Amino acid sequence: MAQRREASNAAIPRLSLTDRLGIQDYGARAAWPAGFQIYERSAVADGVFIVLRGRVVLRSRVRAGRGFVPWVATPGETFGAEGLSPNGTYATEARADTETETLFLSTSKLRALIREQPARALAVVGQVMAERSALLEKLRELTTLSVEQRLVAALRRMAAHDSFTLSDGRIELCSARYRLLCELVGATRESVSLVLGRLSGEGLVERSGSTLYVTPSARLFERLDDSGGSDDALLIAALADVTAAPALQ
Repeated sequence: MAQRREASNAAIPRLSLTDRLGIQDYGARAAWPAGFQIYERSAVADGVFIVLRGRVVLRSRVRAGRGFVPWVATPGETFGAEGLSPNGTYATEARADTETETLFLSTSKLRALIREQPARALAVVGQVMAERSALLEKLRELTTLSVEQRLVAALRRMAAHDSFTLSDGRIELCSARYRLLCELVGATRESVSLVLGRLSGEGLVERSGSTLYVTPSARLFERLDDSGGSDDALLIAALADVTAAPALQ
């Protein structure tokens, strides 16, 4: 059981810089300003994007101002792989969260990569499948873990990306990142605020004005293995809870 848990918490692999350099001649590079919508849900999809710099938020919107974020793609990760399926359409919208640079491999260019550099092509396919496995794990979290445990899992993922942390390793949660965190967790502002308040009381979260700072630590992450956080306030949210898009006030 311990081995299975360690595997599920392992960091997601990313395409190495060597692999990214090796395939760059097959793709189309593009730079996106922060906030730019790269594609919208249900648009025709063809190929796959690779993040070279920055990060891309994939968001499913239910109604105005409400949504759920299943994935944040960072350097070495992919998004838009729906385009590798026949008659593919995008399942989410994709928006550059910061200044971002991507490499787009169309299906025809990927076929060329498979013929000419099969090892590089396998690395791309392997990356897509690793991310698919991570999404399946997140689905398990949404259906089995408490809000607190899901929040800690999201913080662990944030801590693995330099773009979310300060030089001292703390996770900085400004208003926009707080909203993103809530969408990653799939919970309302009230539910997340309740959990963060409890963590603050235990010295795991600090507040400075409207910004929160979380120090990644074993004491925080061990809550993922704690089965005691099952009170009614922390049970998995209902559908209306999952699709809310909270904002820090």
